[in-house]
Amino acid sequence: MRVLIQLRPSPDVVAAVADPGATATTADVADGLPGVALDHSFTPVAVPRPVPATGGDPLSLNQALTFSLAAEDATVMVRGEISDDELSTRLTLLPALHRDVVGVFADPVIEPNPTCGGDGPVGDWHDVERLLDVAGLGAEGMDGSGVALAVLDTGINTAHVTGRLGRDLTLDATRSWNPDGVHGTPGGFPVDHGSMCAFDALIAAPRATLLDLPVLLSRRPGGSALDGMLSDAVAAFAHLRTVLEAQPAGSRALVITNSWGSFSPRWDFPVGHPGNYSDNPAHPFNLIVSSLEQAGADVLFAAGNCGRECRDSRCAYPDRPITGANSHPGVLSIGGVDTAGERVGYSSQGPGRLTSRKPDICSYTHFSGSGAFGDREPDSGTSAACPVAAGVVAAVRTVWPASRLAPAQLRTLLRRTADDRSDVGFDFDYGYGVIDASGVISSLRRRAARVA
Repeated sequence: MRVLIQLRPSPDVVAAVADPGATATTADVADGLPGVALDHSFTPVAVPRPVPATGGDPLSLNQALTFSLAAEDATVMVRGEISDDELSTRLTLLPALHRDVVGVFADPVIEPNPTCGGDGPVGDWHDVERLLDVAGLGAEGMDGSGVALAVLDTGINTAHVTGRLGRDLTLDATRSWNPDGVHGTPGGFPVDHGSMCAFDALIAAPRATLLDLPVLLSRRPGGSALDGMLSDAVAAFAHLRTVLEAQPAGSRALVITNSWGSFSPRWDFPVGHPGNYSDNPAHPFNLIVSSLEQAGADVLFAAGNCGRECRDSRCAYPDRPITGANSHPGVLSIGGVDTAGERVGYSSQGPGRLTSRKPDICSYTHFSGSGAFGDREPDSGTSAACPVAAGVVAAVRTVWPASRLAPAQLRTLLRRTADDRSDVGFDFDYGYGVIDASGVISSLRRRAARVA
């Protein structure tokens, strides 16, 4: 089983791992853990310590937290494998045999969210442009200019995306990132799922700056061409923390779109096990997501394609399929509707596992757009809905950086202005409703007038 191992080495080692200008290896952190085949190609990652308010619970994400990367507070994560035959024994013995071991966690397979079914597209990306009032956003100066929009997926092919959009795009190669062992140039990866996500994100934010992070191209033994390991997402988020902290505090703007998730408990520890990912707020990835959101990043995850009416064949959770970071209280979990505003049958329904009220909102999918899978195939799944919504968030951040409107405030605004599709304000099919960019514009105008 692939695992993440959290350690507390000496403060000087923690400081070296946390310093983006230094280089620390797995051997520097954990040279020899009994029964663990360490992956020495993986660069160790510093995991910040959550610090609650006085009397708070450090294991709850549903509260205000600060995060410390100080050498005396942070821990370090490496990855490796433990034989299935020895798993239970090693999990028990590791902390006793090695005093630096804090915990052992699942490193589950993560996969993109393509859709099931063979229905043709409903409308095209120009319909989405109209529904998102992209002209209205542009008139307010909200076009994504200067906003970093990170696409964590299979890599982007800028030539293809540019050709389909009919306009140039901006991609910052220096702030992009590849997992260890993945070779390729940012913006130069084969046309696939990641190109679709990039195209869809640029519908509402045509002048955003793309960052290319192909986390789904890392390989596991026996894996497919389009899956990765959660540990690579941990490393990607750690990289994005340095990207965010390099921005001036008064104009921070980083939007992260994630159209992937963990579909099966096969690669996870059981619910209730301290190493579990799906339901565990203390898993290192869930903590790193929290720390990045607290630092000013907007994080969006696809809700997934495990809706009851049309489940993806990979969906192995019998209920509550919105798991792990896709159900994190600090992210926007995005369901899918077509351009007629009807929920698509594959869009996962809540409740979520880390927090109940998921998905947060729905966005548009199943339209003709990127042509990443052929001219007749729609941009589909919550894989498309998530970057469409991320584009709206990036557009807003052009004028309203995190210093003016914190990520939690923007999430509240998007929920409050969503076009409600129920009688109760929230339901587990649509969340709070369908994203309404015109409503967002009106609300921000009122907010600006109050603070003027």
